[in-house]
Amino acid sequence: MISKLGLFLTVIFLVGCASSKYPAAPALAASGDYNYIIGPGDSLNIIVWRNPELSMTVPVRPDGKISTPLVDELIAQGKNSTEIAREIEQLLGKFVRDPVVTVIVTTFVGPYSEQIRVVGEAARPQFLPYKQKMTLLDVMIAVGGLTDFADGNAASILRTAEGGKQYSVRLRDLVKRGDISNNVEMKPGDILVIPQSWF
Repeated sequence: MISKLGLFLTVIFLVGCASSKYPAAPALAASGDYNYIIGPGDSLNIIVWRNPELSMTVPVRPDGKISTPLVDELIAQGKNSTEIAREIEQLLGKFVRDPVVTVIVTTFVGPYSEQIRVVGEAARPQFLPYKQKMTLLDVMIAVGGLTDFADGNAASILRTAEGGKQYSVRLRDLVKRGDISNNVEMKPGDILVIPQSWF
């Protein structure tokens, strides 16, 4: 009986140690100078001042390009809206005198490298477009919380922006107990890994 109790306590100790094998995620991660980068699946509203026939909403194709009247095959992926507007102005300058272009992103997906991915024991594992100041709680609300089999306090964030560094996060305390001290900011490209509980 004593050996069974000792084995049980050893297992509990090892599980407790395993849940903190990575350093805790820093509370603040977002940078103040973040610019949204366009990716496939985004929609762009292109407005050419005084030229309504050249103004339209276009999707960014899976190959990362857009096409508009007088502008074919412009690469949009990996650029921000201002960079695309200046490129369109330059290309339209061959046909229109002094074009003034504004580009507004209307549907947000973002490039794959900046999407937040949630894998494992989330109610709805998925990818999410990154938003400035997005937090772990925002991500958990979007994926519907944890499954009954999740080991939420053993979850981790794989931070691709820091060369694959991993941080531990306590999702169970955050989601089930409302411990807001565990609500950390996300970075573009973060992967949230939620393991299954063994018991």
